[in-house]
Amino acid sequence: MKERLISQAINVLEENFQPGGFTIPCKGLYPFQWKWDSGFIAIGQAYYDVSKAKQEISTLLDAQWDNGFIPHIVFHNESDTYFPGADVHRSDLSPVSSKKYKSTGMTQPPVTGFVLEEMYRIAKDKEDMFGYIKSQIDKVYDNHKYFYQNRDVNDEGLVFIYHNWESGTDNSPIWDDIWKTMNPPDYTFERRDTTHVDASQRPSKREYDHYLYIIEIAKEHNYNDAKIAELSPFLVIDPLFNAMLIKSNQALINLYTLIGDNDDKIAQLVKWQGKSIKGFNKKLWDKDLGAYVHYDLRKDKPISFVTSSSFSPLFANIPSKERADILVNTMMTKFGGEDKYLCASFDPESDRFDPKKYWRGPVWINMNWILFYGLKNYEYNNIADRIKEDSIELIEKFGFYEYFNCKKGTEDAGYGGDNFSWSAALLIDFLNN
Repeated sequence: MKERLISQAINVLEENFQPGGFTIPCKGLYPFQWKWDSGFIAIGQAYYDVSKAKQEISTLLDAQWDNGFIPHIVFHNESDTYFPGADVHRSDLSPVSSKKYKSTGMTQPPVTGFVLEEMYRIAKDKEDMFGYIKSQIDKVYDNHKYFYQNRDVNDEGLVFIYHNWESGTDNSPIWDDIWKTMNPPDYTFERRDTTHVDASQRPSKREYDHYLYIIEIAKEHNYNDAKIAELSPFLVIDPLFNAMLIKSNQALINLYTLIGDNDDKIAQLVKWQGKSIKGFNKKLWDKDLGAYVHYDLRKDKPISFVTSSSFSPLFANIPSKERADILVNTMMTKFGGEDKYLCASFDPESDRFDPKKYWRGPVWINMNWILFYGLKNYEYNNIADRIKEDSIELIEKFGFYEYFNCKKGTEDAGYGGDNFSWSAALLIDFLNN
């Protein structure tokens, strides 16, 4: 079974690999390079084709802006199957954007640091991979420097996101109350995602109006972070985004220590790391929910809902053991019933939960991968094994889909894009660990 699934996963990744040296998430629905997708994809590729894994990260970092920013989509190629494309995002409005590639002016969770460390762990030829990492690591460091210099508005070690697409959890119910504070225009545009996927599994047209409105504000100010922080109606501290930054900080510390002669960068990373973990535990822990939550900087108050992002700090060793015990108890009480696959993306007990609709409830393989290693960090090995086994079972039963219904017994429980790259890539890692 293991060899058959790995072979199928490799076929998915090979079919989605592009001549430009990057991998699309899936055909039709996502025809470009996405930032955090590429990170997870490179982990899978490192098992069977190290050169492709290196290309995946190199093409992403090649689109880095002059200020260290890495965009969430790089438009290496032309395609009319996706909206909104490069002509909407207009990265050229920023004076520091890449002159080589068109891109969006927003980012995604900063996974690249820990991805480099994972590639080193997986690679059989350590010397070769070490040389590659040495050639790329400063670009990732510059990306972290960008975040701390431009996105930490309260000087507390926590960086903001200004768009729901930066979170990676695009239409999470977390954002519903923020949309109520806005009244965007009724834009005229042609959706492309619903020509590939059932509309019931995707965000609504009105949600897209909100998404486009925030982009228009950022464009009006040439993607200037200070103006965005001042004017964007969406300004949030996201626990998943910040946990990925903290995990990647530690990976950079580990890798620079191996490389040697980088004491100044290590000292700066240690300083950021200490501040971020302290700020994270102080600001994002919700004692009543027993979980980490999002924080709305516009309202200056927490957004008190439990999501799969709430558990991602386990991956970055952010909670104490005592707090991790509370967090895992919350996970298993709300999300862990025997009638469910772990781990739904939103609280199944909430009236906002929807098991089919994108980030409003379905299981995502990348989040399960993060939680698997996070649980192992705190020696919750049985629950970690259940998350891994649930992930493998979902893919084996339903295929390499983008996301899955968490309710056991559901027919055709795979949704979104089929032959989805990170589902394939991270399955390879699951089956090797």
